[in-house]
Amino acid sequence: MRKRVVKGFEAEVSSGNVFADLGLRDAEKLKIKSGLVIQILKAVRRLGLSQEEAGRRMGLSQPKVSGLFRGNFTNVSERKLMDCLNRLGYDIEIKVKPAAKRVGHVKLAA
Repeated sequence: MRKRVVKGFEAEVSSGNVFADLGLRDAEKLKIKSGLVIQILKAVRRLGLSQEEAGRRMGLSQPKVSGLFRGNFTNVSERKLMDCLNRLGYDIEIKVKPAAKRVGHVKLAA
């Protein structure tokens, strides 16, 4: 990670993925999952649902919803998170295109 000095303080420049910056395995997957969870949280707030009501709509228990909203999503698949968004009334589009580099990447655009 690159370092830079800002107003006399040394700071590390982020890669754009906090999970990669922390050196976690599956950083790309964790970034996607966290983005999906953020969208679920926004949807639940927009719909004015309690965690229990949201859980019923998404097919999850209230404790599981609470865990998601506290950042405990490592044991939930991307597919399940997308299903939760669908059940909350959201469409999901997956776009595939040639990569600019030799190896492509996955990105969540919300």
